[in-house]
This record gives sequence, C-alpha cells and structure tokens, in this order.
Amino acid sequence: MATFEDLQVLKSAEVIADSIWKKVVEWDEFAKDVLGKQITRSADSIGANIAESVGRYNFGEKLQFLYYSRGSLFETKYWLNRIQERKLMKPDEIREYVDGLTALARQLNAFASGLKTVRAEQKKTSVRESAPEYTTDLSEESFTLFFSEEDLAFLNS
Repeated sequence: MATFEDLQVLKSAEVIADSIWKKVVEWDEFAKDVLGKQITRSADSIGANIAESVGRYNFGEKLQFLYYSRGSLFETKYWLNRIQERKLMKPDEIREYVDGLTALARQLNAFASGLKTVRAEQKKTSVRESAPEYTTDLSEESFTLFFSEEDLAFLNS
C-alpha cells in the first residue's frame, strides 16, 4: 500500500524545500535571520501540510490542509521576491524556484481536485437508510390511553 512518502506532490515539495535550505545556509547571519528563516519555514510548511492532509480522515480537513499548503507556497514565492530584490540569489536561481513552485501549485490543485472527485463519488454511492415513517393513530380508542373519560368530555365540549 502506498504511503504519503510515495506521493509525487510531496516529493516535489521536499525537493524545493531542501534546495532552498542548501542555499540559505550559505548566507551571512543577518540574511539568514531576516529572510532565510522565513523562506525555509514557508517552504517546509508546503510539504508538512500535504503530509498532514494525508493523515486526516475527513475530506474537508484534507482539503483545508492542502489549502494551507498552497498558502505556504505563495508565501514562499513572496520571500523569493524579497530575496531577488535584496540580491541574495541570482535571477536564474529564483526563476528556477518560481517555476518549480508553479508546477507544484498545479500538482496541489490536481491533488485537491482528485480528493473532491473521490468525495463526490462516495456521496453518490453511500448507503443510507430511508427515513422511518411516523404515523399516529387518531382514533378515539388511542386517546383513552392518554386521557380519562372526564378529560375527553372536557375536550369535546
């Protein structure tokens, strides 16, 4: 049986996160502290949220964590913009990361769409019991169980 480690979308997220880590550790302390920690956390969060999504039972929760992952992906793109502006990486390196993140965003969207399809199919094929039919006996004999002759006389007057 496949595990979450076998997911291509998770593998793609890990490759990007590990590559960013390797770049950041080369920076000076100030750059690491200000930008390095932020981009490393956001890049790591992409894969972490994918993994957490897989571990959830409820489809709504699974999708929610995939949306968190996508949010972290866009946060990572934001930090790449800051890195480019501050010239901490070469433009071609940044372009490579942006392209990788864009491809990963497509994978995330496809993964989320697949979950939505599975959820819709399960709803169609789920087995539900029909609602029980509730009836009441409104004959005079049934009221005698709940009301005395005196009560019935009062109600009928």
